[in-house]
Amino acid sequence: MNVASQSISTPDKDWWRGAVIYQIYPRSYQDSNGDGIGDLKGITARLPHVASLGVDAIWISPFFTSPMRDFGYDVSDYENVDSIFGTLVDFDTMIAEAHRLGIRVMIDLVISHSSDQHPWFVQSRSSKTNAKADWYVWADAKPDGTPPNNWLSIFGGSAWAWDPTRMQYYMHNFLTSQPDMNLHNPEVQDRLLDVVRFWLNRGVDGFRLDTINFYFHDTQLRDNPALAPERRNASTAPAVNPYNFQEHIYDKNRPENLAFLKRFRAVLEEFPAIAAVGEVGDSQRGLEIVGEYTSGNDKMHMCYAFEFLAPDPLTPERVEEVMQDFEAAAPDGWACWAFSNHDVMRHVSRWGGLVADHDAFAKLYASLLMTMRGSVCLYQGEELALTEADLAYQDLQDPYGIQFWPEFKGRDGCRTPMVWDSQVAQGGFSTVKPWLPVPVEHILRAVSVQLGDEASVLEHYRRFIAFRKLHPAFAKGEIEFEEQQGDSLVFTREYGNEKLLCIFNMSPAEAAVILPAGEWQALTGHGFTSNNYGDKIDIPAWGAYFARLA
Repeated sequence: MNVASQSISTPDKDWWRGAVIYQIYPRSYQDSNGDGIGDLKGITARLPHVASLGVDAIWISPFFTSPMRDFGYDVSDYENVDSIFGTLVDFDTMIAEAHRLGIRVMIDLVISHSSDQHPWFVQSRSSKTNAKADWYVWADAKPDGTPPNNWLSIFGGSAWAWDPTRMQYYMHNFLTSQPDMNLHNPEVQDRLLDVVRFWLNRGVDGFRLDTINFYFHDTQLRDNPALAPERRNASTAPAVNPYNFQEHIYDKNRPENLAFLKRFRAVLEEFPAIAAVGEVGDSQRGLEIVGEYTSGNDKMHMCYAFEFLAPDPLTPERVEEVMQDFEAAAPDGWACWAFSNHDVMRHVSRWGGLVADHDAFAKLYASLLMTMRGSVCLYQGEELALTEADLAYQDLQDPYGIQFWPEFKGRDGCRTPMVWDSQVAQGGFSTVKPWLPVPVEHILRAVSVQLGDEASVLEHYRRFIAFRKLHPAFAKGEIEFEEQQGDSLVFTREYGNEKLLCIFNMSPAEAAVILPAGEWQALTGHGFTSNNYGDKIDIPAWGAYFARLA
C-alpha cells in the first residue's frame, strides 16, 4: 500500500468526525539518539509507517518539560520540549513531515494539574499572599490537623498533601508531585488558554485533553458520599484502590467546567480546522458527561469514556448497550472509541488472553472498532496485535504499579517499546537497553515480520482502514442494531444513499447468521471470507461479513 504523499492544504473543519487517530507514546516509539528512550526525531523517522496505515491523525502523549515522576503527565513547562525528547525545532520538523505525509497532529494537554516543580507552583507554595497564591487548590486543615475532607487520590491515599511553608494542604488527584490547578481562578484559565494558542501557532491540528472532567472542584470542599459496593466499577481505578469506594461528585465532574470548555473551544475556532478530544474518567457518569461536554457544537468536538477500556468482556450485548447508552446521553454528541491506550491492559490480552487464534481475534476486534459509530483511536503496537507485557517487579517504572503491586501491576505492560525489526537488538527500538524491556514475544510480531504478509494483522489494519475510507457510512453514518444472533453482533450503518450491513462472529466457533430483510450485496476488500446461502451466511470463527443494501 502506498504511503500518503499529499500534504494537508485545504482545511476541512469536519475532518475529525469519523477520523482514525493513531496514538504515539513517545518514550516507547523510536529512540534516535541511543539513550534508551524514544524521542521526537524517532517519531519523525517512523512517520512513513504511520502514513502507510492510512490513518488521519496522530495523537502524541506528553513531551513537555517534566521531572518525569509520571512520565510526562507532570508538566513543569507547558511551552517547551523536554530534553529527553528533543527540542522545539525537532517538534517543528516533525509537524512539517507529518503534514507533508497527509497526517494531522494532535498533542496531549495536561492542564488539570502540573508538576510540583512548575514555577507556578513553586511560587504558589511560597506564601499565602504571593501573586500566584490562588493558582492551585489550597485549604486549611481541620482543627485536628487532618485533611479538609475525604477526597482520595487515584494513585492511592488522601488527595491532600501537607505543605509546611504555607501550613496548608494542597489538592492532588494523582501523585503528590502533581498538584491540582485552581481553574476557578480566571487568571489560571487565561494562562492555560495562552498555552493552547502557543501550540496552535506552531501548527498542531488539535488536542487530546487529559482527565478533562477533573478541571474543577467543589469550592465548599464537601465530602464525597460513599458508593454502594454493587456500584463500584474498576474501570477508572483498579479494583484494589479505595478510590472506587466514593461517588466523585465534589472532587471532579463539576458543572463549572462547561463554561471553561466553551472558552477553550472559542480559542480553537480562532484557527482553521482544529479538533479536540477529551478523556472522561468516571465509572458512574462517564457517558452522561461525554454528552454534556460534546453537546451544542460549542465545547468539545468529541470525548471518550472508559466503557471499552474497562475489563468487562466485550459481547454483542455489551456493544449494543454502550452504543445505545451513548446515543441516549449524547444525541447530538460525538464519541471517540478506543480499545487500548497507554493506561490500560492491551485489549488482545484483556479480552482475548485465552483465545487460541490470536491473529483472527485481533483482526475481528480491529474491524469492529473501526465500524462502530464515532471516531477511532488506535494505540501504537495495536496494529501488530501486541500483547500486554508481563514485567518483573524490578523492571517496573510506573509509580501506580509500584504502589499497588502485585494485585495491580500498573501501566508499564502496555508501554513497552514498539518493535520494528526482528533481526535487530531491542526490536529496532534502540541500540541500548531501553527504559522498559522489549518482550521476546513482541519481537516475533515486529513490523519487519508482518510487512507484506497479507495474512498478518498489520496488513489487515492497512486493508481495513482503506476499506473504511471507501464507505463514508462507516465514518459518519447512523447506526442501528438488528436482533443479535447468539455470539454474532449485527448492525447497519447508513449515510446518504448508502446502507451497510455489518456482522461480527465474536466467538471461536463458526456461526450461521440469518440476514436482515433486504437485498444485500456482499462487499469485498476487507479481508474476511464467508459462505453465502441465500438469506443465510456461514461466518468462520472470529469472522465478519459486510454488505451493501442494493
